[in-house]
Amino acid sequence: MNRDEPDNPARPAAGLRLCALADLADPGAKGFRFRHERALFAGFLVRQGDAVTGYVDSCPHNGWPLAIMDDRYLTRGGDRIICAAHGAMFRPADGLCVAGPCADDHLRPWAVAVVDGEVLTA
Repeated sequence: MNRDEPDNPARPAAGLRLCALADLADPGAKGFRFRHERALFAGFLVRQGDAVTGYVDSCPHNGWPLAIMDDRYLTRGGDRIICAAHGAMFRPADGLCVAGPCADDHLRPWAVAVVDGEVLTA
């Protein structure tokens, strides 16, 4: 089973607490992995100011996870998400690939919300 399918049984249900907003650097990113039997769901959060966006951790170019090391999704300046495999770069706000082999493609969104200072699945 492809780990980023919407019907993936490992994808967490809405309302699951992921972390406190204060646990995310600004700018910053944090990855999450969930398993259900043999299924895996991998996602990550990106914080820019008060905005937190979630994405499935899968490059649209090859389906591989974007980060080689835990939570290392952003460029040094924190203004772009980067794929460690091929150097593709994405805008944090909408996941649009602005450079690399998947230019003009998007990261797959993962619905999250900030409620009372906590980041939850939506």
